[in-house]
Amino acid sequence: MEIRTLRYFLAVAREENMSHAAELLHVTQPTLSKALRALEDELGQKLFTRHSFSIALTEEGILLRDRAEDLISMADRIERDFLSLDDITGGDIYFGLAESYQIRHLAREIRAFKATYPNLRYHITSGDTEQVTEKLDKGLLDFAVICELPDERKYDYVLFPEADYFGVAMPEHAALAAKPAVSAEDLAGLPLFASEQSWENDIRPWAKEQFARFRLEGSFRLAYNGSMFAREGLGLLLTLNNLVDTSPGSGLVFRPLTPPLEMKMYFIRNRYQRLTPIAERFLRQIRASFSK
Repeated sequence: MEIRTLRYFLAVAREENMSHAAELLHVTQPTLSKALRALEDELGQKLFTRHSFSIALTEEGILLRDRAEDLISMADRIERDFLSLDDITGGDIYFGLAESYQIRHLAREIRAFKATYPNLRYHITSGDTEQVTEKLDKGLLDFAVICELPDERKYDYVLFPEADYFGVAMPEHAALAAKPAVSAEDLAGLPLFASEQSWENDIRPWAKEQFARFRLEGSFRLAYNGSMFAREGLGLLLTLNNLVDTSPGSGLVFRPLTPPLEMKMYFIRNRYQRLTPIAERFLRQIRASFSK
């Protein structure tokens, strides 16, 4: 199975049209069709369902698309890494980031690093801990920022210099908006929004016996989306400070939880993955800066 053939396959999967994909790839349509038929023969599976004017992926095609995207990303990364080995002024670094106000510390470090290495190219993927660590384990990322204590058997980490804290984003006219802080007892029985990760890993142990009375109205990976539902009065959003707009006029207010629920942030790398020279230099800067 050749990388070029996988690129052909992904182009057709994306365009859902053989002629459009051939134009983008700068190959003839017969060449493209022949390559894809050979790929189906090699795998022994039908990858496409062909219609009059379009092409759709079969279940086997969807599986290959998901695997091929990772393979192509890795192939592209290997090529870029080797091209940058002799570049003393830059190179590529790949980050996977959880949502947090503390990301500003990372952004400042990248800005300072880029002043020294002007040819630095950085690539950002966002997601929760599960999403970014999966990419880190596959070698698609150099570093990840997560909001739970990492497994020290697999990861080296640097603790961020500050921490976030949980609270409730709610309409400014909500009854709980009059309180300076919100307790677990206050939230019992009310419709709540949260990420699945924080609901199980953070909210459950914080709420203790009151958790049995908590009602999860819906879960969101992105706090911004959850804030839209909270603004419409569909429920209260359990989120970290500064992730959603609760400024005057936004329609929402933020109240911290009591007792406080703190969230630490970790800058991690896979201890078994070798870093490129530019990534090694950035890691040294992070360790020096965050330890101050």
